[in-house]
Amino acid sequence: MNKLLLSLLILILAAGCTEKINVNLDSSYIRLVVDGGITNDSMPKSVKLSKSASYFYNQPPPTVSNAIVTLTDGSFLDTLKEGLPGNPGVYSLPGNFKGVIGKTYSIDIRLPEVIGNSAEYTSSCKIMKVARLDSIQTVFDPNMGKNGHWLIKIFAQEPGDEVNYYLLRYYRNGVLMSDSIQKWSTSNDKFFNGSYIRGLTAFRINNANTWETLYPGDTVKVQMSGITKEYYDFIQQVQQAGIQIPFFSGPPANVEGNIDNGAIGFFYAYSDSFATCIIPK
Repeated sequence: MNKLLLSLLILILAAGCTEKINVNLDSSYIRLVVDGGITNDSMPKSVKLSKSASYFYNQPPPTVSNAIVTLTDGSFLDTLKEGLPGNPGVYSLPGNFKGVIGKTYSIDIRLPEVIGNSAEYTSSCKIMKVARLDSIQTVFDPNMGKNGHWLIKIFAQEPGDEVNYYLLRYYRNGVLMSDSIQKWSTSNDKFFNGSYIRGLTAFRINNANTWETLYPGDTVKVQMSGITKEYYDFIQQVQQAGIQIPFFSGPPANVEGNIDNGAIGFFYAYSDSFATCIIPK
């Protein structure tokens, strides 16, 4: 009985000692996050600016508005405009702007307030050449996995004049299926430099996943991009860290981007080649 009374007394005292503790998180870890760039095709070109968010921040990171963002290749200067409906913090170039292969483009960002340790950030990236896609092919392999896999294969002539790095994504009926960095496919030409790429498997699609598998009559398009080694390395690091793009709270600071003054993310520039096929009915 005495032990029971003692246990009850300890429980009552413990309940009375409950106290709310406020954790004061250090805001000095907030960084500017840069995500976007330019290409040599007619697709929309924009750069999104946001702030890195705390691990405990369960909402999309706050965007950065009213910045002055300019782009140059050394011979011209163009200002990116913010204000597309529903896209605060997104700075866009005119729809007819096309980058030129071989040129290096530099971006200058001037913020309305200091983020991190600076209000000014710069970056640059060169548009590399890309192997021209001749065609693509879809093949169904019933022996892969329980329900089979679709394979998307590419055919292209590799330039062979230098080490090249590639990023590949695919579309189904006009919808980008490689919609996060974890679904992107990357490669270099170490094993096929200067050779004809004959049926290289770029994507394996699990037929059990009804939301992404392919069906007869579907139109499949592959986008092959020639990227810099720095962007290739960045993608590899982000994929290994298991991060999605668009960034939720920004990539970790130890993922090396190409923005100065401690910002994180990447300003990219690349060239594109496309090829399309229709799955026979």
